[in-house]
Amino acid sequence: MAADDGMSQEADDQAELARLRGRVAALESDRSSGRRHRGRSALAIVCLVLGCLLAPLGVVASWAADEVGDTDRYVDTVGPLASHPDVQDAVAKRATDALMRRIDLSALLSDLPAQDRPRLEKALGSLGDSLEDAVRSFVQDRARDIAASDAFEDIWKQANRQAHSALNKALTGSGGGAVELKGDDVTLDLAPLVERVKQRLVDRGMTVAERIPEIHTDFTLVSSEKIAEARTYVRLLQLAGNWLPVLALVLVAAGVLLAVRRRRALVAGALAVAVTTGLLGIGLRVFRALYLDRLPADASPDAAAAVYDAMTRFLATTVRMVVAVAVVVALAAWLTGPGRHATVVRGVWTSGIGAARATADRAGLRTGPVGRFVGGHRAWITWVLVAAALLVLLLWSYPTGWVVVGLALCLLFLLAVVEFLSGTGAGADDGLSDDGLPGGNNQEEQG
Repeated sequence: MAADDGMSQEADDQAELARLRGRVAALESDRSSGRRHRGRSALAIVCLVLGCLLAPLGVVASWAADEVGDTDRYVDTVGPLASHPDVQDAVAKRATDALMRRIDLSALLSDLPAQDRPRLEKALGSLGDSLEDAVRSFVQDRARDIAASDAFEDIWKQANRQAHSALNKALTGSGGGAVELKGDDVTLDLAPLVERVKQRLVDRGMTVAERIPEIHTDFTLVSSEKIAEARTYVRLLQLAGNWLPVLALVLVAAGVLLAVRRRRALVAGALAVAVTTGLLGIGLRVFRALYLDRLPADASPDAAAAVYDAMTRFLATTVRMVVAVAVVVALAAWLTGPGRHATVVRGVWTSGIGAARATADRAGLRTGPVGRFVGGHRAWITWVLVAAALLVLLLWSYPTGWVVVGLALCLLFLLAVVEFLSGTGAGADDGLSDDGLPGGNNQEEQG
């Protein structure tokens, strides 16, 4: 009997020992798993931070590559400046100053043939002011006429198209042409315009203008004390080209995939990209004010503002597009998640579509086999529509923020149609669970 009790006690001890060993193994496994999760989370944070920091740099790199490598886009950028009134006035003033430095006023009337003097005096009008002021007013009127004509727009666009390689000089220090980098200024030679003004003066009776030799005068497109320094950074961004945005996207995607709670990482990463890229847009506006405050005394602030806005127009458009995409992605990830507020929003969406479907049923409208097909393949159809929207966005030439919003609204409408035809509720399970497992159970707290 005592032997049996001893054997029973030994068996209990063995069982307890095995249970304790199992418990220790489980704790060790949990600790190891926790270390792995912490390592993954740290690596995910690093990838997300790097991706978010590279996002605005990628936008600038893409803009720099396009402005240097795409002649048509560069002409589209600077072309509208030819019809801007402030630019026309600044160009006319610069041409007038260049011509007035070459006109000998003392010999203006004495050198003219007698038969030409009445025509010139009539052209100059009443000389209530000094002869110099009258001649300057006359020359500037002719210069304004040329600057406001279609001929100047053609000259402007053609000069910029032929000299597009000189933008490379402005940004990288190599190249040449009508656009030049002089000290801290990017200038455009207005010689063709001055020649047309000279011809217009001759036609209006000031034949002395025929004696003026060819004049090369510069119109400043960009003036900055930091242009030589900025040129180095722009060159680096140009070399990065379109690879930097891809790298930023890859890093953000890697951070999301490595995260333990992927949906939260996607929302946080998308919002961070929106914030960092939005800060770039704010920086463009701040730099605009600083740039205009530091213009030379003889520069036209209005013309300089028009040039700055034109040169950064595509960059600002890209900034707004990236912000819009990031916000749409963040909203989509949040709305499809298990959060309480997201669930309420989806409930309102589903209830509204259900009410519309019930009304259609009462009116005798039936979806028939189409509804059964859509209901059976709703998930596949949803992903096809999302992929199609992304493909349209990628193939769109220079999309804007409004293009992104329009595509998002179209996708939302098509998803509503799918929901209406399928007659099923919108679930929260989209294969991207917060524990990082496709279709896994979400343990995340609501809210």
